[in-house]
Amino acid sequence: MKTMIQKSSFWLLLLFMVSAINAQEKQNVSKWPRGITYEIFVQSFADSDGDGIGDIKGMTSKLDYLKDLGVEGIWLMPINPSSSYHKYDVNDYYDIHPDYGTIDDFKEFVKEAHVRNIKVVMDMVLNHSGSRNLWFKEALKDEHIKYWDYYVWAHKDDPKVQPVVITNPDGTTRRERSNWNTVPNSDYLYFSHFGRNMPDLNFDNPKLQQEVFKIGRFWIKDVGVDGFRLDAARHVFPDERATDNHRWWEYFLKEMQAVNKDVYIVGEVWAEADIVGPYLKGIPALFNFDMGGLIIEAVNDGNGTRLASRHKEIEEFYKEINPDYIDATFLTNHDQNRIMSSVKNNSDKARMAAALLFTLPGSPYIYYGEEIGMLGMKPDPNIREPFIWDKKENDRIRATWIKPRFSTDSTVISVNDQIKDNNSLLNHYKTLIKLRNTSYALTYGDLLVVNQKNPALSAFLREDQKESLLVIHNLSSKNQTFNLPQDLKSFNKVYFKNKEARVSNNQISVPAYSTVILNK
Repeated sequence: MKTMIQKSSFWLLLLFMVSAINAQEKQNVSKWPRGITYEIFVQSFADSDGDGIGDIKGMTSKLDYLKDLGVEGIWLMPINPSSSYHKYDVNDYYDIHPDYGTIDDFKEFVKEAHVRNIKVVMDMVLNHSGSRNLWFKEALKDEHIKYWDYYVWAHKDDPKVQPVVITNPDGTTRRERSNWNTVPNSDYLYFSHFGRNMPDLNFDNPKLQQEVFKIGRFWIKDVGVDGFRLDAARHVFPDERATDNHRWWEYFLKEMQAVNKDVYIVGEVWAEADIVGPYLKGIPALFNFDMGGLIIEAVNDGNGTRLASRHKEIEEFYKEINPDYIDATFLTNHDQNRIMSSVKNNSDKARMAAALLFTLPGSPYIYYGEEIGMLGMKPDPNIREPFIWDKKENDRIRATWIKPRFSTDSTVISVNDQIKDNNSLLNHYKTLIKLRNTSYALTYGDLLVVNQKNPALSAFLREDQKESLLVIHNLSSKNQTFNLPQDLKSFNKVYFKNKEARVSNNQISVPAYSTVILNK
């Protein structure tokens, strides 16, 4: 009897140990900001009060959805009072747009996000304010007032404000659009890079600089946000003063780190890598526009030849400037045609784009609705249409501020229906995100290019001290064969596959539009 009890105890202990190991294997190893971040346009995400406009309480009610999706951070497009639908013309840097809620609502959102181990990043629009901002309204009254020097002015007789006349090939002439804007009953014009309703701020003014630091401190210390996404980061000074831009952001980072040493700063510098790179000293995370474009090009062409090698080039260049930089990768964002539209509504290609995003190096961003296949093409309102939670008749939280042209009940399957379908795009995203978040190699590993001659395949190694993975993607509509090179023949175990890939005699059969990952 004693022996039987001992044997039973042994097997129970063994079962417990196996379960513990399995549980440990499934635990997330990613730690934000190296995790995945979800971009939200509040106005379109979730409407809690039925006024047709998404709001903060609506977002709070959907935090569990985001947690289940596997994201570890949220980037909110501007939430400050504004005169436009997009909110990039800020009228008050210390408040919440009234349609979205109150400061207290937002504090509750941040608190509930933190309970779920989700960080919150808010859009910080510092290149310009809105034309209805108190600063600008006061500046218009008198050039001797304090706020006059918060903006960029020039006298009407200054040569730089004169319209540029361009002669066309046929001999006709036209005036180039000027960024200088007249003011009624004034001899002065103000500068605006993005339109007359968004006057540029003057960062040569030390008082404005201190005001900006005060704004940052307020949202970090008093409200509790974890960081900022810096809109139009390369434009706070003119392009010919790029060095001043770099230095300013180093100054800004230092001031924000004095409030929170772990503050996260990610910047929008929409340019080629050689222009982006110098910003990394002051903005340790930057969006990788190059890679998003390359992924879309690759899946549309069915050619993965350049992906890994180009990513490696960019990675090495950036690491020389800042070894600890964070590569903020993405497919598309609020300024670009949605990924599903970019691949002409081809679900196979959209799935492949996601697979590439989550297996290549970087800390990926997801644009809201991307995971359910929302569509949208410019102009901008069409790529910011309401999120589809359920069929229209049941969707009490869907925003209605705009009539959608692209993402409708007839073109997009709702979240509620996709949750029930194991083969849905949403569950494809969840699977890939879980795969990445539980893998040291995919989250933190180095990238090694695998040279092979089949352009339909993209193959690369992801290596970390704890694991090494061989990733193979088939970007084509036909089955492809990958022959293991001599130095990779130890990779003979299937770590992951999303279709029936086969491994035999150092050959891997990779089905159309599928991914297989091998380990040793």
